[in-house]
Amino acid sequence: MKYLCVIYIEEKKLSAMPKGDYQSVVKACFDYEEDLRKTGQIIAAEALEPTPAARTVQVRDGKASITDGPFAETKEQLAGFFMINAGDLNDAIRVASNMPQARIGSIEVRPIKDLAQH
Repeated sequence: MKYLCVIYIEEKKLSAMPKGDYQSVVKACFDYEEDLRKTGQIIAAEALEPTPAARTVQVRDGKASITDGPFAETKEQLAGFFMINAGDLNDAIRVASNMPQARIGSIEVRPIKDLAQH
């Protein structure tokens, strides 16, 4: 089964980290991604630019509205994702709990819906 592991991190905490600590976290993330690649569990993984680079698009009554930043104000911001193959939800949770980002933020684990079967 495919799962999306959505990474949320407080951007302010991340930007306040000492450079060496930040680089250590980034290296750990790359190392873990490589481990998942070796086991065939990784489908895709990407980091996102900080929220000031984001735009939110909504269309209501045929009219598009674009606002700066993310739609919702939250403590943690969407920082990136891993799309993985896992045997079941427990396996996906195990993978997410080993992600270095889980130590400084949170990981939402969600099954990918197969729309062809609905």
